[in-house]
Order: sequence, then structure tokens, then C-alpha cells
Amino acid sequence: MKCFVIGNGGWGTALGMILAGNGNQVTIWGPFEEEINAIRSAGENTVYLPGVQIPPAIQWTSNPAEAKDADLIVSVVPSRFVRSTLETFKPVLRADALIVSATKGLDEATHQRMSEVARSVLGRDIAILSGPSHAEEVARGVPTAVTVAGTRADAIQKAFIGKTFRVYTSDDVIGVELGGTLKNIIAVAAGILDGIGLGDNSKAALMTRGLAEITRLGVALGAKPETFSGLSGVGDLIVTCGSRHSRNRSVGERLGKGESLQQIMGGMKQVAEGIWNAKAARDLAREHGIEMPITEEVCQIVENGKDPRQALKDLMGRDPKAE
Repeated sequence: MKCFVIGNGGWGTALGMILAGNGNQVTIWGPFEEEINAIRSAGENTVYLPGVQIPPAIQWTSNPAEAKDADLIVSVVPSRFVRSTLETFKPVLRADALIVSATKGLDEATHQRMSEVARSVLGRDIAILSGPSHAEEVARGVPTAVTVAGTRADAIQKAFIGKTFRVYTSDDVIGVELGGTLKNIIAVAAGILDGIGLGDNSKAALMTRGLAEITRLGVALGAKPETFSGLSGVGDLIVTCGSRHSRNRSVGERLGKGESLQQIMGGMKQVAEGIWNAKAARDLAREHGIEMPITEEVCQIVENGKDPRQALKDLMGRDPKAE
């Protein structure tokens, strides 16, 4: 197929490499011509995926019009820019093109999931690709498994699946999408525990109770509870809370060591969606009357500068209850 990836970050680049490795014709778009030229000349995405040689067959562009003939569109821009980016591309996308989002996040203003944002802009349903999949490992051919849910998931599965990239299908768009989104907030909390210097018991408790609150909100919004036991739920939670590649965990670790959020974010080239989405997730939970204490405390830390140690004390001091 002719594939067009919207987003030249590490994840967009890695997914483009997977598609190209399966024999598809791939073009990757980025908004900044200087970045695109640098990738073309170096044969490497030195900003977002350093040290990985990119197949020369992949084409690069900053012109949205080049998406007009694509059979498959893969949207991989940060959640904050999905709406405006899709509005730019809407006039050129084919009516019968497959569209899949690989962005894990919520719209900060409306609290919509990315599939809901896409429907509001494009007027059609799309698919979601999510799971435990760091770009750094996917691009290097480390065996990885993910889930795709939504419109024409079987066709998207066929385009992506390969020797090192296994793709499962699901009919639970809400669950797959929320699992990949909300785990970023729990990963910030996991990093805070690392920064404070706590141990395995603490992180195990955090991840388990974090999964419980992710599932509560997901089910309230129409997801299937079993989805959160799969790749896009517990699988993604494990990798994001524990990996050295996880930006969300790394930001949390620095917060736990006493750095200010302004210091941390000012020096970052890549996105930590858990920071952007903490308030949106907290507000979404409140709208539906769902208790999410870990998310509440992460929001207090990143939005109001609450001392992480005090947040931990407040979590541990909550009223006793049944699991």
C-alpha cells in the first residue's frame, strides 16, 4: 500500500520503518522543512531517534498535499496538535483511505479521545494502534506486540504485522485508547517513586492500584474490563512505568528528586503526554463521578506544584477500604 505517516517524531519514524519493511511505499510528513531536510541528508532522525539508520526507500516531506493518494494514513502527532493537524490534512485525504491513530492522549480542552477528535474533524471513524511499544526498540527490530482497534482493523493489522512487530485486533476502541492514554499518568507517579528512592513494593502497589483506577474510568465510559488486562492495558502500563525509555517515568523521577516541572519541560525535545493529560484525565473522571486518587495527586503535583512526598503521604493516609 501507499502509506503516509503524519508525524516525524521517534514513534512516527519507527512505524514508518515497520511499514516500509513490509513492502509498503512510505512517506513521512513533518511540519518543519529544516527537520525534514536534516533527516534526508543524514539518513537518520538524529533529534528523535538517534543512532538508527532509516531505510532510503522512505520518503520525507513537509507538504500535506502529498497525502492525497495514500491508501493508509497513520497519525502520530502529539495529542495537543492532533486537531489542528487533521484540519490541515482533511481537504486532501481520500474518502476511502484507512486511517489509524497511534497518539496516546486526550484533547485538553474537550477531554475527547483521539478517535473522537478525528471524528469531529474528519466526520468518520478511525482505528487506534496502542500497546507496549517504545519507538527506540521497535525501530531496532526488538520483538514487540501491539493492539489495533476500530474501523477496518484487519486491514491495518495486515499492513503492520511482521517478523518483529506482532499486531492483535480488538473491537474495544475505548478500552484500547484509554489504556494507552491513562497509563502515562501512572508512569509519572512511578517515576516520582523512583526519584524519591522508594522500592519495588511501592511501585508494585502503585501500578496495581493505578490499573484499578484506569479500569474504573474505562468501564464507566463504555470499555470492556478485560481490555485492561491486555497489551494496551497492563502491558503498556508495565513498560511505561519501568523502562529507561519512558519519558513520562523520567519526568516523574526528576520531579521526585526535587526539580521543578518548568526546569524539566524546558529542556525536553520530546513530549511527556502524562504531564499534558493529567488535568484532562482528572476532570474527565470527576465528570463521571469516578474516583482516581493517583491521578488526582499527579494532577496536584504537575498543576499546582504539590510536594510529591506530601502527595505520597496523602495517598497512604486515605480511609481503609476493600480492594
